[in-house]
Amino acid sequence: MKLTINGVVHQVDAPPDMPLLWVVRDLVGLTGTKFGCGMAQCGACTVHLDGAPIRSCVTPVAAATGKAITTIEGVSPDGRHPVQRAWAELDVVQCGYCQSGQIMSAVALLAAKPEPTDVDIDAAMTGNLCRCGTYQRIRAAVHRAATLAKGGAP
Repeated sequence: MKLTINGVVHQVDAPPDMPLLWVVRDLVGLTGTKFGCGMAQCGACTVHLDGAPIRSCVTPVAAATGKAITTIEGVSPDGRHPVQRAWAELDVVQCGYCQSGQIMSAVALLAAKPEPTDVDIDAAMTGNLCRCGTYQRIRAAVHRAATLAKGGAP
């Protein structure tokens, strides 16, 4: 089947029920998307499907055929997306394992709500677990990314 991942068409040989996560990681070689729980509970595997955040560990690859898939590698080739810049600026990452999923959820939130409230952020980020407890830095970084996206001070 053909999949469009980060704007590039990939021909993959996978059973239709294979989780999208394993196609992205093992067949296409994009390892930024992480395996966490395998049950859509932790958010480490979050990617965008036609711009919406989904859990790739439980999404069959057949459901992604004909849709635009964006992984953490596709957010910005040079790390200059406002969310990525805010994450680095505010030193959000501790161990980092969950952060690609966190970033993907934050990118989707800001695309839908360019000026989110704390309540918006908490709702959008629910289901993205961080064992290191960086939630306060994540919330601050989402606010900072919103400012950066509007052309706020670097």
